Amino acid sequence: MTFQEFNDGVKKAAANAPNLGKSIKLQLDEGVIFIDMTEAEAKVTNEDKDADTVVITSVDVLDQLRTGKLNPMMAMMSGKVKIKGDMGLAMKLQSLLS
Repeated sequence: MTFQEFNDGVKKAAANAPNLGKSIKLQLDEGVIFIDMTEAEAKVTNEDKDADTVVITSVDVLDQLRTGKLNPMMAMMSGKVKIKGDMGLAMKLQSLLS
C-alpha cells in the first residue's frame, strides 16, 4: 500500500469518526497525516502540526495493524510503533482505520 492510498483511506474513514475533541498525527516514513477530531466532522490534512497523540511508524506497519496481521502490543514492544501523548487516543486509532 502506498502513502497516497493509505492517506485516501484515512480520509474516507474519518468521515465516520466521532468528535473526540482531540487530534492525532501519523508521522510516517513517507509523510504526515494529521487527523483533527475536534469538530463535528473530522478533518484530515498532511500538515505537520502539534497533536494530542503522535504515532511514529510506517505505512506498511499501519497497514499490517489495520488488517490484523500485526498485534498492536507486539508492534510497540518491538519498536515498530512509537506513541507520544494520549495513549488512550492511540488505542482508538485501530477502530478508526478499520
